[in-house]
Amino acid sequence: MAGDIAIFVSKRLQRAAAALLCLIALQGLLMLTSCHPELAVSPTAARVLIGD
Repeated sequence: MAGDIAIFVSKRLQRAAAALLCLIALQGLLMLTSCHPELAVSPTAARVLIGD
């Protein structure tokens, strides 16, 4: 009896769990695509020639 109930509940929750996983994956993908790469600081860019 308990096994039948567990199977019934798990079958009903499969679609909800799949939808939740898809939403989490979509949110993670949107977070990754919205990131802007930081400018790399190169040591040569900081050197400024003052005078001749």
